Amino acid sequence: MNGTIEETSALVGGLVALWDEKYRSVEIAVCPPFTSVALALDKLSGRGIQVAVGAQNCHSETKGAFTGEVSARMLSESGCTYVILGHSERRTLFNESNDFINRKIQSALAAGLKPILCIGETHEERELAQTYEVLLHQITEGLRGITPAQMKILTIAYEPAWAIGTGRTATPEIAQNAHSYIRSEILKLYDETIALQIIILYGGSMNAANAAELLAQPDIDGGLIGGASLDAKAFMAIINAASKN
Repeated sequence: MNGTIEETSALVGGLVALWDEKYRSVEIAVCPPFTSVALALDKLSGRGIQVAVGAQNCHSETKGAFTGEVSARMLSESGCTYVILGHSERRTLFNESNDFINRKIQSALAAGLKPILCIGETHEERELAQTYEVLLHQITEGLRGITPAQMKILTIAYEPAWAIGTGRTATPEIAQNAHSYIRSEILKLYDETIALQIIILYGGSMNAANAAELLAQPDIDGGLIGGASLDAKAFMAIINAASKN
């Protein structure tokens, strides 16, 4: 819940001003609040830069008596490419279950959006050595009914909740181990081609200082950036690190 119209305008304007052609090798998206999606699309339109726009959430239903909610179809019609689903804050603060998140994914895919499925353990779960068990449930239940063809446009983001907004970051080794495990489970659920092709992002306080080291890991394909994305220069520094990997 960051990014007024003025703040979103400054961020996207900064990205446009700092754009370099070398960044075309990096897939980039910004996911502002619903109220700033149209502005972000307008600011990026016709600028010749490769930055898509996504949303931070959507409902599982297409329409109905769900006052205050936004459907995947609404987002698609607004021009969004991506939608973030299952973020740890949605799970913990709004009690979203794996089943509900799965239904959201199905709805997003039906609307032509590219879902970014967030998974990850809490601090308590890590302390109890339950990380892999939690990830397994989130993967198998979150991807229930998702076809191999649909998996080709879906992205997974590993975001250990204990490293979000806390300033703590998983070491490259911890992050790599989790990403490797996720990829191995995708292999079991689907096949080697999908396991190798699926993009797995790291979403635990990646910033300009640690991006290069994290992105150098073999199973970390990119980042789901939180606080560091609120400043154009900091965000572009991460993009620059990604362009060198």
